[in-house]
Formats: sequence, C-alpha cells, structure tokens
Amino acid sequence: MNNQVQEIADGCEQLPERFIRKQDEEYGHITDTGGASEIPVIDVSLLTSSQLELERLKSAIITWGCFQGVNHGIEVSLLDKVRETSRLFFNLSAEEKKRYLREEDDVEGYGNDMVLSDDQILDWTDRLYLTVLPQDQQKLQFWPQNPTHFREVVNEYCSKLELINELILKALARSLNLDENCFIDQYGTTAKMTARFNYYPPCPWSDKVLGIKPHSDGSAITFLLQDKEVEGLQLLKDGQWFGVPVVPDALTINVGDQIEIMSNGIFKSPVHRVLVNSKDQRSTVAMFCMPQTEKDIGPADGLITDDRPRLYKNVTFSLDFYFKNYQQGKRSVDACKI
Repeated sequence: MNNQVQEIADGCEQLPERFIRKQDEEYGHITDTGGASEIPVIDVSLLTSSQLELERLKSAIITWGCFQGVNHGIEVSLLDKVRETSRLFFNLSAEEKKRYLREEDDVEGYGNDMVLSDDQILDWTDRLYLTVLPQDQQKLQFWPQNPTHFREVVNEYCSKLELINELILKALARSLNLDENCFIDQYGTTAKMTARFNYYPPCPWSDKVLGIKPHSDGSAITFLLQDKEVEGLQLLKDGQWFGVPVVPDALTINVGDQIEIMSNGIFKSPVHRVLVNSKDQRSTVAMFCMPQTEKDIGPADGLITDDRPRLYKNVTFSLDFYFKNYQQGKRSVDACKI
C-alpha cells in the first residue's frame, strides 16, 4: 500500500479489498446502538478539592473507562490552534507530506500503520505519529516544517497536558484510597508522550470500512481532541457499541492498558473503534501518556487482597509489543494476565 488513504479516497471508484472490514469472532456479534451515549462529564478543576467529583471520576472510569473533561485549563484558542495545525498538515500536497513518511520498520512519521501480515485489514485513516516527550527523543525529521508553527503549537499543548495528566493520575490513586503518587511512582523519570494526528477521509462505502479497528490503548492516559463537528468514536460497553458525542471545548479522556494493570483490573481500559463518514472528512489528535518503556509496571500492592488477588504480571510495555497485538486484533493487556 504505497498510496495513502487520502489519495485512494480521492480517485476511488471501487473499494480496495484490503479495507473491507470482516465480522470477526470477537466483535462481530456486538450490537451497534447507533446513537450517542451519555459519557460522564467531569470538571477537572474540582478533582483536587471535591470528594464528590473524585467519586464521579472513579465511577466514570469503572463504568466507561472514559470521560469528557471540562474546565481543564487549556485555552480554547490553543485547542483550535492544535486542530488547525493538524488540518493544515493534511491539506498539504501528497508530495510535501511524503517528506515525512515513516520508515518501513518504525511507527513514527506520516502514513498508514504497519502491515504485519497479508490478511491484515487496513484502517481507513492516515496519521502522523510523533514522540513529543521527552523532547530529546523527538525525531525532528518527521516533524512538519509546514505549517511553520507546528512544533511550537504541539510543544505548548503537550506542556499543558503534562499537568493535567499528573492531576488525573493522582486523582485516580486517591479515588482508590491509595497514596496519590502511587501510579506516578511507577512512571519513572523519563515518561513518554506520543502524538497521533488522525485524518479520516470520507468514504462512499463507510459501512464497509473502519477508521480504526477495535482496540484498547497501550497508554496510561489518552487525551483525545475530537473533531469539532463530525463524530465517529465508539466505545464498547456491556456488549454494545456506544457513540461518543462531541462536547464543545472538552477533552475526551480515557485510561489505557497500563492503568488497568496498575489498578489490578479495577479500572478498565475501554475497547473502542472509529467509524468514518460517507460525506465528511474527520480529523482528531490523540496524545498517549505512558511510563518510561524501560521500567516494569504492575498492580499496586494496596490493591492486591485475598478477595482480589493479583490479576496481572509485572510487564514492560514497548511499542513493538503493543502494535503486534493491535494489528492482530488483540488487546495487549490480555497478554499480561496471570
């Protein structure tokens, strides 16, 4: 697949076979509700002062694994700049974007996801995947020089998310009556943040493709900046797919596999997927926050009891480990269970 999905979509008279989604055994029987769900809305500014909001956060993560974060302290103007920066990049010519193509054996850069097998179904999306933190690990050859303010905007956005990420990790620990640094202490000193800029071209056969196949995130916390108008994200809950609505100026925040492990399964990393629109393009920006990859993580000692024994091994989460499971339609967290 040398062409990006954006190019395929522009001149597509017949849907290429590799994109046609299969009704797989694990998710094929699940009902699609078709409508948007009431994902809990959490006031992030109250998490340090309100026990009620802390309990609402705990309930949201146990029930949904996800919430809409409002009053998070990031200016709307900066959120709009992040969206605009992403849009400007994907509006560049195909030739210009291909200057940032990822290398065959790496996830970082512009393009499609890795193809690991001949029977792998491809996602109807192009993406730009970048390491943003630590800054000394940024591979600047993959960072667009056009728009000219790309790096400045992304770095500013990430510095704000770092603060929110720490606040939420502490709040999640306190909600389980643990020391507030319990999860952060497992992070190590060189925690990572990676960015995935997603572009979903319209597809006339939108019922036959997926923007992103069902998966759970390999992160500790994921921050998604949704498209302002076009929905597409769905969460799996109680055997049904539920649409995640667009809430103006909110961040859609979910826990990933690493928090499921650290919480000994109390918090669930939600399985989710992305639908595409038959007429409208959609773009989102996901930021994945995770501990340093050289460091083992495991269930917090305070959450291992006779009634709830240890459910997960201590593991080191590498991108290779995560993506190999992801492309095979498996949850990496399942490979960590005892």
